[in-house]
Amino acid sequence: MAMSMGNSGGRMSEMNVTPMIDILLVLLIIFMVIVPVTQKGLETLVPKPPDGQNVNPASAIVVQVFGHGGGAPTYKINDVDVTHAELLPKLTEVFSNRAERVMFVKGGDQVEFASIADVIDIGRAANVDHIGLMTVKIQAGQ
Repeated sequence: MAMSMGNSGGRMSEMNVTPMIDILLVLLIIFMVIVPVTQKGLETLVPKPPDGQNVNPASAIVVQVFGHGGGAPTYKINDVDVTHAELLPKLTEVFSNRAERVMFVKGGDQVEFASIADVIDIGRAANVDHIGLMTVKIQAGQ
């Protein structure tokens, strides 16, 4: 309760906040009880591939470039030998029916970066969206 020590003997108009604090505490308790009960996730539907198609999203395309003592480099697409002239048609064929167009380029120890850059340019020409470079650290972590 509030007491006034004023000289005037008239009425004081001070607000009594006790009922407001009671209401605030009741609302706080209600919200503390309701919040843990509410669901925190969203329901989603994951699209399924059409019947009759075998889709393997985990299959990565890795183009390997090997150098041999300053000679012309050799190429492999997922352990299949290809020539430099076959790279663009093969990559275009592989990525023509893929939704995710991701390719990795792995270079050998004796390969010049110009050969790696050439494979990256060929990948861009084959409409590959994302091209990653595989290093020794990345490969050792797998």
